[in-house]
Amino acid sequence: MTLHLAYSSLPWKGQNLEHNLGKLAENGWEGWETRESLDDLGTPTRLLRVCADAGVEIAAVSGPNVSVGGDAAAAQERCKRRIEFAADCGVGLFMTKGPAHGPTSPSTDADLDQVAAIYEDLAAHGDRIGVRVAWHPHVNHFVDSEQEWKRFLNRLQLCGLCLDMAHVVLWGFEPAQAARDHAGQIAYAHLHDDLTRQNTAGDLGDGPMCDYGLFLRTLEEVGFDGWVVAVSGGTRDSVESMKINRAYLRSVGY
Repeated sequence: MTLHLAYSSLPWKGQNLEHNLGKLAENGWEGWETRESLDDLGTPTRLLRVCADAGVEIAAVSGPNVSVGGDAAAAQERCKRRIEFAADCGVGLFMTKGPAHGPTSPSTDADLDQVAAIYEDLAAHGDRIGVRVAWHPHVNHFVDSEQEWKRFLNRLQLCGLCLDMAHVVLWGFEPAQAARDHAGQIAYAHLHDDLTRQNTAGDLGDGPMCDYGLFLRTLEEVGFDGWVVAVSGGTRDSVESMKINRAYLRSVGY
């Protein structure tokens, strides 16, 4: 299996897209993960032209968090518009995070059922138009422990998993084992380093938080051949971080 390496625009979203995508290609990245608003991205025709000129692919379109509050219906529709945008761009993956953790810890079965139904609805919408939906786990959200992680993943049938190794580490278990345990659900993967519960992070090599080479090899061993996305914490110049993260992945064999 061959992994495909992409970079998240999170640190520089909305800033000089053409320049930054060109720099990604120069530094050996195959693709990028959108974090921009649809207004910033423009039309699918415009975005595909920008990507073609830069020489990078769109790995995934990411969207706003799903919600269980008073804005839940509106948030769901916003996510569906993002899924449709991905389809119009020929992108096969949409990623989104969930709501914050509620007052009951661990989350109740009813809480997890409610959020799972939201994700399954998005996944069904995406499936009809050729876009796979992936749930991105995050500390301090409705899933915030290894126990909640397992309970929630058991509720997902159509929706895939964005396996973010850093959040797994913060919950106290091994990313490579998580890849083995949930191989059939992995749609996407994220790499962070030096991530904290306060949501600060660095670049790959600043920790390291795990054995990244082992994690990536395990993804290949379990049959994953999709996009692996490096997410910079934005503590350095954006182009410098692109170089640092790519060099680190080369140092571990990728």
